[in-house]
Amino acid sequence: MSDVTQRIDQLVKSNDVVLFMKGTPQFPQCGFSGRATQILKACGVDQFTSVNVLEDEEIRQGIKQYANWPTIPQLYVKGEFVGGSDIMMEMYESGELKQLLGKA
Repeated sequence: MSDVTQRIDQLVKSNDVVLFMKGTPQFPQCGFSGRATQILKACGVDQFTSVNVLEDEEIRQGIKQYANWPTIPQLYVKGEFVGGSDIMMEMYESGELKQLLGKA
């Protein structure tokens, strides 16, 4: 396992909710990352770990291989990959995301 994979693995497994995104929850740097943040807030998740991939090129590239998912943002809940903002939106609309997050 490479150093960046270990760093990502540690982040994902030691935090209940992790969002790898462009920018920060306060200042998202792309619309999809902004939407992902809004969806989490709409689910009642006020505290979550966010990783700004724009600050770390290794993580920006490594996260795509970690989940075999080509785009950012990426949401992880309790160590499991959930998906990007489109999947988050579908799961939010169906109520599935709130259940997964323990907010239902």
